[in-house]
Amino acid sequence: MSTSSARVSIDFAERSYDILIGQQLLDAPSTWADLPKAAAAFIVTNDTVGPMYAQRLQAALAPLYKQVHTVVLPDGESHKDWPTLNLIFDALLGQGADRKTVLFALGGGVVGDMTGFAAACYMRGVPFVQVPTTLLAQVDSSVGGKTAINHPIGKNMIGAFYQPQRVVCDLDTLQTLPQREMSAGLAEVMKYGPIADMQFLDWIDANLDALMARDASALAHAVKRSCEIKAWVVGQDEREGGIRAILNFGHTFGHAIEAGLGFGEWLHGEAVGCGMVMAAHLSQRLGLVDEAFVTRFTNLIARAGLPTVGPKLGADEYLHHMRVDKKAEAGEIKFVLIDQPGSAIVRGAPDALVAQVINDCCEP
Repeated sequence: MSTSSARVSIDFAERSYDILIGQQLLDAPSTWADLPKAAAAFIVTNDTVGPMYAQRLQAALAPLYKQVHTVVLPDGESHKDWPTLNLIFDALLGQGADRKTVLFALGGGVVGDMTGFAAACYMRGVPFVQVPTTLLAQVDSSVGGKTAINHPIGKNMIGAFYQPQRVVCDLDTLQTLPQREMSAGLAEVMKYGPIADMQFLDWIDANLDALMARDASALAHAVKRSCEIKAWVVGQDEREGGIRAILNFGHTFGHAIEAGLGFGEWLHGEAVGCGMVMAAHLSQRLGLVDEAFVTRFTNLIARAGLPTVGPKLGADEYLHHMRVDKKAEAGEIKFVLIDQPGSAIVRGAPDALVAQVINDCCEP
């Protein structure tokens, strides 16, 4: 492990684990020490990330396992489905994987979610390790044990809560990210400010140019602080029965955008960034925050290269998709709203007011 590495712990009693954050982690033997013993390991990656990093990870794991297999999935949110999930099961069954086999998710949020779900299901549960290679995955989807695939009607509606053994965030992998993916990840970094830590939002505002330029020290702080906040939240509420729902700030609107356009048309982070703008507007209409906060936050989202105006789907279609959101209860849509900067609540809102926000925040 490099000398500049950091460690954030997730506290789930006997299922606790560490998030390792730093440079040069992929090749360091100490990164992979003390993981569950097994005869075989499977690296699950995609056809974009695999050619860049799979051989390095395979070489790092070779001293620990007799066999290290690689499963390459097609890249993209549009492949986060049953047929692609079955490619993982086909490989595990074809190679005779047993209950001790360890899976390594090497890629972004889609790879992490699908590998985790496969690990939760195969033989009713095998160990897995998250090795996120996108900013979005490092600060959000790899942490906390949410695993899932999409259904055409709703995003992440089929899945399980299943914790990894370790999360390895090698910041060097962010240097190969396309700029669009970098911006998408910044949306999930920025969400932590309004819901939990306005000082962090102030820091993001002051250091956004450095983050966009992939300054190593700025990225290290952004990833570490994001993981600290998420660890604090999910440590209190693993299965989203209460406070964990605040991590979905912007996601109710964002998931509707993704489902309405077709999964993969907008990146998840792009939809969340725009969704946070819409949620901020709804918070203002309900008298929870002032216009100055909404304007400042919208400008920050725009500076990160993210969309701030939603696609023209129509209020009825937005509301339709929102009713199958996981937070909805008995058909009532629940929104994560900012009740004051740095604090979030989950509550409903009148359909007419939500439709008004949609119409005002989307393309005419």
